[in-house]
Amino acid sequence: MKAEEEIFESESGVAISVLMTVYNTEIELVKRAIDSVLIQDFQDFELIIIDDGSESETHIQLLEYVEKIVHEVIYIRHRNRGQSLSVNRGILNSKGKYIAIIDADDEFKPNHLRACLEELGNFDLIASTTDTIVDEEADYFVPDKFDLDQLIHVDDCILFATLFGKREVFESIGFESQYAADAHFFEQAAKSFKVKKVDLRTYIYYRNNPDSVCSTLKRETQLLNS
Repeated sequence: MKAEEEIFESESGVAISVLMTVYNTEIELVKRAIDSVLIQDFQDFELIIIDDGSESETHIQLLEYVEKIVHEVIYIRHRNRGQSLSVNRGILNSKGKYIAIIDADDEFKPNHLRACLEELGNFDLIASTTDTIVDEEADYFVPDKFDLDQLIHVDDCILFATLFGKREVFESIGFESQYAADAHFFEQAAKSFKVKKVDLRTYIYYRNNPDSVCSTLKRETQLLNS
């Protein structure tokens, strides 16, 4: 086992590769996310966990939990490089015909993967709405990628973890390290592939996390404008 890069995997072909990046996320939230993947009513998947250079305590706790999982899991650890490049790394190590993503502090509903497959139909890539958990009404709104001083509802956004599609889409484009990298990816995909936004809500999105990228950017923008 290398100090900065560890990979565990079992051999088999799968329908869906589920990618999860982790960076110092509270371990109980990560376990919740992992468990929500493992109980899917569609079981032909592999789970790829990309540890994006978490601190040692989180890394050790995560590794201990992963080693207990019976289902096919790939665990990758590298120096911190951000969500976009970590997802790209996961894609390179995936084997599924389709790619799904989950944030380490969110959840899938038990029918999420099956619902995504059914919604995809003849399209190459979908993004969906979410079952969004908030503490207050303001949590439904995030900075607009075109104007960070303006806020838009999360239902009008393209979210990383609701992207689902054929692996060739993800292999041919990849994610860039920028704010709204998910929306940029979707826009680039639309130039060469069949894409659509669907109202699905089988993904549970916890917007009441004060340490998320959107929450942090929203606070910083508000401070600058105050």
